[in-house]
Amino acid sequence: MNIEKILDILKEEIVPAEGCTEPIALAYASAVATSILGSIPESITVYVSGNMIKNVKSVKIPNSNGLVGIEAACAMGAIAGDASKELMVISNIKANDIKNVQQYLKNKVVTVIHEKTDIPLYAKIIVYKEKESALVEIKHFHTNITKIEKNGKEIKSRICEDVEFKTPYEKREQLSIEAIYELSKKIDLSLIEDIFEQVIEKNSVIANAGLRGEYGVNIGCMINKNIQKGLYGDDQRNRCASFASAGGDARMSGCALPVMTTSGSGNQGMAASLPVIQYCKDKNLSRETLIRALFFSHLSTIHIKSSIGRLSAFCGVICATSAVSGALAYLEGGDYKTVSMAITNSLGNVSGVICDGAKASCAMKIATGVYSAFDSSMLALSHRALHDGEGIIGNDVEETIKNIGILANAGMKETDNIILEIMTPS
Repeated sequence: MNIEKILDILKEEIVPAEGCTEPIALAYASAVATSILGSIPESITVYVSGNMIKNVKSVKIPNSNGLVGIEAACAMGAIAGDASKELMVISNIKANDIKNVQQYLKNKVVTVIHEKTDIPLYAKIIVYKEKESALVEIKHFHTNITKIEKNGKEIKSRICEDVEFKTPYEKREQLSIEAIYELSKKIDLSLIEDIFEQVIEKNSVIANAGLRGEYGVNIGCMINKNIQKGLYGDDQRNRCASFASAGGDARMSGCALPVMTTSGSGNQGMAASLPVIQYCKDKNLSRETLIRALFFSHLSTIHIKSSIGRLSAFCGVICATSAVSGALAYLEGGDYKTVSMAITNSLGNVSGVICDGAKASCAMKIATGVYSAFDSSMLALSHRALHDGEGIIGNDVEETIKNIGILANAGMKETDNIILEIMTPS
């Protein structure tokens, strides 16, 4: 594999964000539109895809004093967002800003319209003041601005690309589990340690916050408490599930700590990293081993997720924890065949987990995925695997990943519509 192309993919896909990425994307687009308008808008109209509605509806926005929803995200971006910070757009909001946001929302000046589009990640925000207006459109990924207008005229000075990924498909086509496995063992550590040191630091901090605080359903903390009580075994499987899901608890409940995302999702970033971090800590493995395992886990997550797309009815955490199953086998000295068997086992086990929006239960899905990762990797290390023709399993791990993409994009399209209907009854 071309190392420079791999580094480009990592830099695109593993980035910091504060809060769930869908409401943050709306806050970002709203902040950009407001900067183009030149002043705080008197009103805002928001056109959003069904997947955006699904992922913004129930998740708490950080630094918002518990606010949820599209209207709140857009208002925060418009009134106090810093567009230059992209997915950290509302990281510096102060208490007085929130008072202004709350007053703004009381005026009912934010209108939300469900845009019927086949693009899962889509938003168009139009801000108005007197006779002035500004429009910002994003597609495909969270900071991908595809159109900017002021007073109905397109602004040509801004670079806008209507693409699904910043890096072209040609760069992603070289990815395979085998190539990732081989590269993880030999890549020059100096090329990747900076990004994965950030992953370790930021994602561990929010996971520890989740273990200490009262967030969401607090499943991470619950598992940990039951370990201490002797109700759960004090073993790596439970400790890894607790640590990983605690990060999800905190993030879905509006914790204002940043995380390193993977493939556009903080939950995927945490699910791909935190079990591996805890596992290496428990086994007292070297920093180099940890970073190489994280490289394998995150790049495998990106590979699996690339076949699915940013948003769908297929739970993205399952992509990440399936990659973790391979990382666990890798850490136990498994060869490529064993690692690929572990990923296949995990995808064959929990691929039916749906995405019904960002909310507290995401943390529970992280725990479920981590438990599956352990079972799947231990089976693989015992030379046991699901076989071709058993359900969605292909003749190798790459065909299975392709089948997952077909399932998520074609098979679950109507599932996505039904989920949205259930979540937003008329």
